[in-house]
Amino acid sequence: MWDAIPYCGAGPGPAEAWGRWNTDPLLLTGLALLLGWAPLRPAPRRGMALLAWSVLIVAFVSPLCALSSALFAARTLHHVLLIGVAAPLLALALRDGTRRRAGAWLSLALPLHVVILWLWHAPPAYAAALSGDAVYWGMQATLLGSALTFWAAALGRRDEAWPYVSGLLAMMAQMGLLGALITFAPAALYAPHLATTQAWGFSPLQDQQLAGLIMWVPASLIYLLAALVRAGRWLDEAAPERDA
Repeated sequence: MWDAIPYCGAGPGPAEAWGRWNTDPLLLTGLALLLGWAPLRPAPRRGMALLAWSVLIVAFVSPLCALSSALFAARTLHHVLLIGVAAPLLALALRDGTRRRAGAWLSLALPLHVVILWLWHAPPAYAAALSGDAVYWGMQATLLGSALTFWAAALGRRDEAWPYVSGLLAMMAQMGLLGALITFAPAALYAPHLATTQAWGFSPLQDQQLAGLIMWVPASLIYLLAALVRAGRWLDEAAPERDA
């Protein structure tokens, strides 16, 4: 029986989940600093920063935080919001408008992010993150930091698009692979959720399968859509040069 209490608290049942908002003073201070920084960015980067702040509120302050202690599927959604939505928005907010060659940077950022993502979804590392606040925040910081580094490289230069499109497609492929492995695992792998899913009408294995599907389909689509947008914009910009 899993008896550790995760950072977001013990996994709630449906009756109490929607009242479980996270009011951790340190977390709220950090989010307040981010909110104060956002208006300092030029438009439209200001809007990207505010959107990223909103996503982080949903991930860490809303009842999703507590729900992710009960359901691995909710934890997976939390991670998707963190690395697939908040991270690219922050990367866009931090852009300074200059064009840098980011190919070498991407070649380092991509494998780093993949290794960190797979590491934290290994059952022992995941269990450790839900057994203590320090490891929990280590998980969150490394996931967000490596994702931010990846997205900053992938979105940081508009010309020479194909290496960056390839990087996004590689992320899509590995996300789908990890999701498929979790979906088709023959047994429940994640000890923190073995006794917390039943109140929500799921067995631990069904919860894990739903988590795998979230990672396999919608999370993978984020990278596919980003790759298509990246390629489309590059083709639009290249068209006048070909016509000249």
